[in-house]
Amino acid sequence: MGAGTSPADRAAAADGPAAESDEAEVEAEAEAVEAPGGAADDTADGRTGSHLAPAPAEGSAAGRSREAASLTTDTARPEGGGRAAGGDAPAPARQWPLLVVLCTAAIGLLVVATDPFVEAFRIGTILIGVALIGGAVLRLVIPSVGMLAVRSRFTDLVTYGLLGVLIVMLSLMAQPKPWLDIPFLENAVHFTIR
Repeated sequence: MGAGTSPADRAAAADGPAAESDEAEVEAEAEAVEAPGGAADDTADGRTGSHLAPAPAEGSAAGRSREAASLTTDTARPEGGGRAAGGDAPAPARQWPLLVVLCTAAIGLLVVATDPFVEAFRIGTILIGVALIGGAVLRLVIPSVGMLAVRSRFTDLVTYGLLGVLIVMLSLMAQPKPWLDIPFLENAVHFTIR
């Protein structure tokens, strides 16, 4: 036991070079399967994905390592979930649609939290709703929106759009002195609160 050795180092030394070569093989195969963008490489016959890798032998250490390394290799990103800017652009530029939505919602939350003027609550919640509506518009118009794409395009449009419209409508109807008076919705709210 020399100074500076950990239990993991001692275990690796006890296993010898065979364990190191197994780990190197697993890492090399993982790098061969994944492309620089995180997608699977194309194989010679045109099919993609790591599902084409041969099954490891049962009971071998390399087989167990390969099984553990390939648990999430065939997870597909949502439609339109590609980068919003090229791969050479910095990370914030590649995710600008999500950043626009998050920054607008954060400004709305800040306005509500600090309450700097008379109608701050109403204006802040309208900003939050507008951020969600903007996310729905970006999801509709732009083919690749990065991490703003969570599910299918239709599901994201419906979710972002309905939540945004609902938040804006409720903020316009907020008491006291509502900016919008819709008797049907007002009666529904009073009926559910009683």
